[in-house]
Amino acid sequence: MTEHHDIDVLVAGAGPTGSTLAADLLRRGLSVRLIDKAPHAFKGSRAKGVQPRTQEVFEDLGVLREAHAEGGPYPLAGIHLGPVTAPWKMQQRNRPTPDVPYPNILLLPQHRTDAILHRLLDRLGLPIEYDTALEDFEQDAAGVTATLASGEKVRSKYLVGADGGASAVRKATGLGFAGETDASDRTLIIDGTIDGLSRDRWHIWPRASAGACPLPHSDQFQVMIRLKPDDAPDLDEAALAARFHKLTGLRLRDITWTSVFRPNVRLVEHYRAGRVFLAGDAAHVHTPAGAQGLNTGVQDAYNLGWKLAQVIAGAPDSLLDSYEAERQPIAARVLGKSSDLYADLSNHRVSGLKRGDEERQLDLSYHAGPLAPVHSPATKTLHAGDRAPDAPCSAHDVRRLFDVYQGPHFTLLAFGADAAEALPKLIWPADGAELRRYAVRTGGHIDDDGVLADTTGRLNSVYGITGDTLILVRPDGYIASIITSDWTTAFTAAAKAFTPSDPGQYPRAAERSRVGRDAPCRPGSRRARGE
Repeated sequence: MTEHHDIDVLVAGAGPTGSTLAADLLRRGLSVRLIDKAPHAFKGSRAKGVQPRTQEVFEDLGVLREAHAEGGPYPLAGIHLGPVTAPWKMQQRNRPTPDVPYPNILLLPQHRTDAILHRLLDRLGLPIEYDTALEDFEQDAAGVTATLASGEKVRSKYLVGADGGASAVRKATGLGFAGETDASDRTLIIDGTIDGLSRDRWHIWPRASAGACPLPHSDQFQVMIRLKPDDAPDLDEAALAARFHKLTGLRLRDITWTSVFRPNVRLVEHYRAGRVFLAGDAAHVHTPAGAQGLNTGVQDAYNLGWKLAQVIAGAPDSLLDSYEAERQPIAARVLGKSSDLYADLSNHRVSGLKRGDEERQLDLSYHAGPLAPVHSPATKTLHAGDRAPDAPCSAHDVRRLFDVYQGPHFTLLAFGADAAEALPKLIWPADGAELRRYAVRTGGHIDDDGVLADTTGRLNSVYGITGDTLILVRPDGYIASIITSDWTTAFTAAAKAFTPSDPGQYPRAAERSRVGRDAPCRPGSRRARGE
């Protein structure tokens, strides 16, 4: 008897994490429903920093131009000390390089991030089901049966809870959510207009424990006011305006959103419970310092999406265990970093205002995890599990490696004559994500199918190539394997962990040797929708 599923994946929570996951699953041809208990999309600025690595995720999804158009750079801080305003550079402004095209954090209010992702979902044909809460679920060996507040029952292969810090999905799993919430430590967050305040600074009044960050392409600021332990905040607009005027002498008006923030620092004990997964704030909650929470959640989704699709296509179920193994240690480190920054801010230390490379999340690696063994081969600059950097190259309309990587496929790069000769002979399954193969050659532009010209030598340099090498890149832009010898055996062993294993699914190598002939799959294309 064939098991019936209404859909492949039910996603609870339509914030940045859930929306990213739904979009990624859709472009892999899966059937998805995205529900949210809220009556409408989130309307506030809340998480407003999009880190460089998340910008790369958005480029892969085809929405980075929108994000850049609606966002802007972080301004200098302006620290108000009585009549004096001292400028302070919170973070270094970095120049783009061949391997890091987006080196700086993007200031983008969360409601705009949500809207950009929701427009992508609309283009992919998925409506968000607002006012639709998940009440409960039951799972068995074949799937999950979720009960919605309406009484509707939805049968899916997998359920993902991306429904925030108070996650109904997490609570129903019974998984522990270790950490602490300091109920006495509260901050007012307000979106509004401030008369007479310059928009070229992130204004900080340390003695008043207040700040105001200008939101791009608007006349609004995100205002933050730290409350005293015994302070009972009045969220009436007039009361908020009076409080802000008393602290700063400035007029706050036209308030569109308010919130009382309490710093949660929590991490779920497991990211997986059978066929149920947790992502974003449902799995980890942070202090706001360092702009890490939204970014970590988006990258959870980016890690999980391709793995769900591969397992549904027939890859080993153990691939899904690697989601927790790869993402939970990163969340733990992010929690520690954001907590340290928040503690510095609480104690009025300027170090709490400093931001560096760690916050950019470009150096996060899955090396030494289950998919990237610690003793696997490496190049001069890269290990398996590292982020696959960008680099200039040339082929047809391609000008950089990120053009090659964009889409839901794996990519295999061959450096050197022996590796290039082996390239078309390597077996890849017909089911699951496609493999695109490219031979990398140095010198001038080469107009051959399946060849990338390293015209500047920077690609070989960035990737640390010193001899014949195969580099397999995962769909989420991390290096799956580095192979320097015994091409067929090593490649087959590496691919076994994340591809369908039924020999009947493997066509002859020659039938799969289209070697990158097609343009990268873009969201919204017929192929991205599985048509």
